[in-house]
Amino acid sequence: MTTKQIDYCIELARTLNFSRAAENTFVSQPTFSYQVKLLEDEVGFKIFERNGKGAALTPAGQQFVTYLSGMRQDMKRAIEQGQNFSARYTDNITVSMMVRQAIYFLPEAIRIFEKEQPGVQVTPLFQYDNGVESFLKDESDILFALIEQTKHIPGINVHKLFDSGIYLIVNKNDPLAKKNIITDEDIYGRTLMVGGGSPNALRSVQQKLISSGKIEYFNSPDHDSTLVNVASGKGICLAPGFLNDHSGQYAWIPYDSRECFHCVLCTHKTDSRESLAAFIKTLQKLYKDAVAFPF
Repeated sequence: MTTKQIDYCIELARTLNFSRAAENTFVSQPTFSYQVKLLEDEVGFKIFERNGKGAALTPAGQQFVTYLSGMRQDMKRAIEQGQNFSARYTDNITVSMMVRQAIYFLPEAIRIFEKEQPGVQVTPLFQYDNGVESFLKDESDILFALIEQTKHIPGINVHKLFDSGIYLIVNKNDPLAKKNIITDEDIYGRTLMVGGGSPNALRSVQQKLISSGKIEYFNSPDHDSTLVNVASGKGICLAPGFLNDHSGQYAWIPYDSRECFHCVLCTHKTDSRESLAAFIKTLQKLYKDAVAFPF
C-alpha cells in the first residue's frame, strides 16, 4: 500500500466519481482506477462498488477509509515534524500534559531553553485522557502529573514543579467575584459543577460540600464543558489552579482549603540526556522565581 494509493482512495471516497477524483489528484483516470484496484486486491475486499464512472463505498470500505483518513493525517503530521526537526534540530524533547495551561510557563521555558541549546527542540503533546499510558509506551519524554498519579509508575524519576491550590470559578459579574477568598458558607445555596475526572483532593472537597446538603450539584463531563456551564449561568465550579489560563474571561478566587495538588514532572530513569535535565531545571527555576504567581 503506497501513500498515493491511500490518497486516491480517500479522494474517491470524497467525490464518489472516478473522473473527478483522478483530475483532483493530477493523474489519468485509467492510472487512478488501476491503483485503486491494486489497493483492493492487496487488502482483499471491495472498497468501492462501481457504477459507470461513479462509485459508492461498501460497508467495509466505509470503515477502511475512516481508518485511512486518520492514518494519513497522522502521517502528514509526522512528515511535517520530521521536516522541522531535520532542518534545525539534532534532538527532541516531548512534553505530555492534559491541557495547554497545565504548565503555564512552558512557552517561556521553551524560549529560554532553545536559545541556550538551539539544537534541541521541545514538542508539547496534549493528551487529556491517556497521557500516562502514552508516557509508559515511551511516546513522550516528560509527563506532567499529580504526585498521586506517580506512585505506581515503574522506572521513573519524579521532579517537583509546584503546588497548586483550589479555586472557585465564577462569571466576572457574579457577586462572589468580589471576594478575596471563598469559604463553604459562600457557596451554600449555589449549584456546583462536579465530575470530569476531578483529582482526589478536589473530589474530597466536592463530596464534603455535597454531604452538607446545602448546595445543589450538576455533573459536567470535562473542564471545558464546565466552563461553558459556568458561562451560561448553570452553576459555579471548584478547580485546580493549574487549569487557569489567566485570560481574564472568568474570575478565579482562592478557596479556603488545606487541600492542594502537588504537580510534578516525570521522566524515564533510562533517559540520562543532559539536555533533558537542563530543560527540567529551566522549568523548575521559572516556577521557583514566580513565588507570588497564583497557581
